[in-house]
Amino acid sequence: MVDEEFCVYWLNNIRGIGNTKISELIAIFGSACGVYNAGEQELKDAMSGSNVRFSHGDYDNLIACRNAEWVRREYESLVAKQIAFTYPGRADYPVRLGMIYDAPHILYYKGHLPDAAPSVAIIGARACSAYGRQIAEMFGRELARAGVQVVSGLATGIDTFGQRASAEAGGRTFAVLGSGVDVCYPRSNIGLYADTMIHGGILSEYPPGTKPSAGNFPVRNRIISALADVVVVVEARRRSGTLITVDAALEQNKDIMAVPGRVGDVLSEGCNYLLKQGAHVVTQTRDILEILGINIINKKEKNNIVLASEEEKVYGSICLIPKSIDIIIEETHLTPLRVCEILLNLELKDMIEQVSHNYYVRKMCDNGD
Repeated sequence: MVDEEFCVYWLNNIRGIGNTKISELIAIFGSACGVYNAGEQELKDAMSGSNVRFSHGDYDNLIACRNAEWVRREYESLVAKQIAFTYPGRADYPVRLGMIYDAPHILYYKGHLPDAAPSVAIIGARACSAYGRQIAEMFGRELARAGVQVVSGLATGIDTFGQRASAEAGGRTFAVLGSGVDVCYPRSNIGLYADTMIHGGILSEYPPGTKPSAGNFPVRNRIISALADVVVVVEARRRSGTLITVDAALEQNKDIMAVPGRVGDVLSEGCNYLLKQGAHVVTQTRDILEILGINIINKKEKNNIVLASEEEKVYGSICLIPKSIDIIIEETHLTPLRVCEILLNLELKDMIEQVSHNYYVRKMCDNGD
């Protein structure tokens, strides 16, 4: 006897049977188990009478794979590979993903799945500028501190910088691959791949072991946009994979935001085009948070905190970029002991945080500090 979970895995691992054909078969037979348990003639009649074009090879593959030992062996090996999967109808299937018409019938993952917290896709050019990198890192870091999940595709450039900054700030970040979840692409991002599994998850609709293919990436882009509430484009050429993701997001009725760029700059053509088409302008993280409906309250005003002059001096030295205690001492001209005392007080007041050993940043507040 087989259960629905195994049948979902089986149906999604048959050569030539993609998302559209799976949708049709499940609509006809009610479930993946219904397809698995259907008689041969019943399957043949359903496929020949369908509006979706099935080939004779599709029928042969369905029958041949139904009792294939390799399917069961691979299914049972997923646990050893630390790979899990979910599918529509399960409680852990991402709600946002289930709302699109072409939702994947299986979603493999390593690590965790996105939850219902606000989510933003940070996307853009692979060969980005230093300015684009700075903006992507700022968004990733500050969104993480605001409790916003970051979604992207693990591509080099903007994707990488936004996701890495989110992970380094302790945020939850998710990468949707155009390969199997056990295949890191590009290989140069193996460190970020590992960090993403810890701080969020690696996701893919493609079976484990699938190698990256040019045709896979435009298809997976709909998952990136589906998992986000807002899609933020930092830099992009006029014709690029980034704008394919934007097209998918528009079909899904998502908010699009773009960073304005210099006229004549090829890396700004995509963003400036989107802005002319009605995308929201984004120049600071607060713009994104406002679209999400998140209000970041100025903690000094909320708690009516009055800082002593020395505390104000130390607080004024700290910004959103991590700063070492040695530089703070140098800038404030206070003794090391006094600076340590003040830093501890500011941490207790929830105004700053230590992001790594002896490096401090301000916490997010609504006045742009």
